[in-house]
Amino acid sequence: MADKSPRKGPAKTTGTREDRLKAALRANLARRKSQVRERQAADGTGKPATPGQKKDI
Repeated sequence: MADKSPRKGPAKTTGTREDRLKAALRANLARRKSQVRERQAADGTGKPATPGQKKDI
């Protein structure tokens, strides 16, 4: 019974947590980029709107 290897739980969970966070950040960035593309297409200008700029309706 003494020959069992010690657990390395925290190191493993830290790595998987970091992987999950990286994946979530990538997904969020991709979603935000697609939203910007859709807004540009709907706006018809093809340019990103600057903050504080009013749209002509």
